[in-house]
Amino acid sequence: MHFSLLPHISSPQDLRQLKEGELITLAEELRHFILDATSQVGGHLAGGLGVIELTIALHTVFSTPNDLLVWDVGHQTYPHKVLTGRKDRIATIRKKGGLSGFPKREESPYDTFGVGHSSTSISAALGMAVALSKQKREQKVVAIIGDGGLTAGMAFEALNHAGDIHADLLVILNDNDMSISHNVGALSNYFAKVLSGKLYANIRESGKKVLERVPGVWELARRTEEHFKGMVVPGTLFEELGFNYCGPVDGHDLPTLLKILRQVKTLKGPQFLHVVTQKGRGYPPAEAKPITYHAVSPFDVPTGKMTASKSARPSFSQIFGEWLCDMAEVDKRLVGITPAMREGSGMVEFSERFKTQYMDVGIAEQHSLTFAAGLACQGLKPVVAIYSTFLQRAYDQLIHDVALQNLPVLFAIDRAGLVGQDGPTHSGNFDLSYLRCIPNMVVMVPSNEDECRQMLYTGYGYEGPAAVRYPRGTGPGVPVQKRMAALPIGRADCVRHGERVAILAFGPLLSEAQKAAERCNATVINMRFVKPLDEEMIQKMASQHELLITLEDNAIMGGAGSAVSEHLAKLNLYTPIVHLGIPDRFIEHATAEEQLKACGLTAEHIHLIIENHLSKPDQAKCFSLCGSGALTGSPT
Repeated sequence: MHFSLLPHISSPQDLRQLKEGELITLAEELRHFILDATSQVGGHLAGGLGVIELTIALHTVFSTPNDLLVWDVGHQTYPHKVLTGRKDRIATIRKKGGLSGFPKREESPYDTFGVGHSSTSISAALGMAVALSKQKREQKVVAIIGDGGLTAGMAFEALNHAGDIHADLLVILNDNDMSISHNVGALSNYFAKVLSGKLYANIRESGKKVLERVPGVWELARRTEEHFKGMVVPGTLFEELGFNYCGPVDGHDLPTLLKILRQVKTLKGPQFLHVVTQKGRGYPPAEAKPITYHAVSPFDVPTGKMTASKSARPSFSQIFGEWLCDMAEVDKRLVGITPAMREGSGMVEFSERFKTQYMDVGIAEQHSLTFAAGLACQGLKPVVAIYSTFLQRAYDQLIHDVALQNLPVLFAIDRAGLVGQDGPTHSGNFDLSYLRCIPNMVVMVPSNEDECRQMLYTGYGYEGPAAVRYPRGTGPGVPVQKRMAALPIGRADCVRHGERVAILAFGPLLSEAQKAAERCNATVINMRFVKPLDEEMIQKMASQHELLITLEDNAIMGGAGSAVSEHLAKLNLYTPIVHLGIPDRFIEHATAEEQLKACGLTAEHIHLIIENHLSKPDQAKCFSLCGSGALTGSPT
């Protein structure tokens, strides 16, 4: 496609110089640009294609970056990045040193709030609006949230607060999946224009002041208004929360969007604009399969076929999904729970085959855990499939509602460790640290595919809370056995006998430990359990070796290695020990291999540490080595 306008757009100020017809042309150019760019580098696609017109309208009507746009989740912000001066860098998105796949404050003044998880936009935007008000600054604040993000309790907490304090805030609901979508059309657009206008707002507010003096009449008038609005728009709930509701509006009708946004911009107090969009708009394969094209590898635009070769090995998510189906066949007490991550967690087949045992609670991580606790109280066997970073959002429920009551809930924790191009918002670097300090928990870390299946079975049979945490993607290629056998709780496994140095590996980095050990004849232990630790094995290794190395894809601080050191200190054993893991910083987006190298978690780096010790044993006893790969510390 020939781009006549987009090459001349370097900031939103350029948009404001265009005529309405030119903006419509720009929308088509931007859609093709995003499609072409993403087809070459991969990334998030369907969401961005769905908000092209909305993004253009927002940057045209509002004086960004002075006015503040706060995006929810952020995977739909590729158009936003293109229009805000980053067009020439879009090919670097999600690559090491390149653009982030999500809004990032350090990247641009137009990225007002760093984000990667859902349902935070209204809270953040409300905080900004209150801060601006206190400082007497005349700036507008807009939160853009999807219908999925609006399922989270946090979003409603923020809506309730905003309505209560009558904040000057606009919330835009980007609705691309709600049943209300059929209301889009000429009639609903007409009522949206009416309800966003000053006349309606003035009549409503002045009428309220008069009629509130006569309680009976005011109640009748209020109910009449709700009845009228309820016939044409689903706004009653948001009105009850203190917002003036407007919509639903066709999110691809750019002239209407521009007109309504200009009207809403002039209104004071909390405003709620309901915009209906279509994921994947303008690209038939993405329109037909928006979930498939939510996040893509490079693909062929004419056919939609993704060019990246699919691994012959099953992913850990697939292994979990297969185990879940196998377990559900033999135990009808099993209930599989997900907070809106059916596809990512490998639960599609389970949801189709075991409909009555499958529960998607929406983006409500806190609820998912307490709901599981309630199920467990009455004899069912809940399995919560949840990403490591999503479990962080339900930490209080994990402690108080599950662990404190010692309830048999199994947590299948996906996306543990470093996750590559999604970056620090999605990396599960902290779960071992925050899980191992909770009483009653059993925490398992599989090193391969079959071990993952057996650990899931072990955790399911445990009469208390248990967690199996596994990484994104595939494992080393160990065949998965159909049979299921419970592992002895808290028992490690020696996979290689060596001398002088013992590597205690927790989880998927076992393969790196084995490669390093082959080069220097080290002992390798597959620890398997972070809690309870195999204390007997640790004591044995400490007494038989000159140096211990702990290896994990978790934060060094408070992680599995720390647990080993705590045990050795308790026994007054002072064998030199090196902890390898994620250093005390957030690891920026890159490929998984690049991230591991940056953290010193490769076989080459492990071997370097061992060689340094063996050649300079006296020096090694005086220092500890951090995951950054540099010797630190001071002589003892």
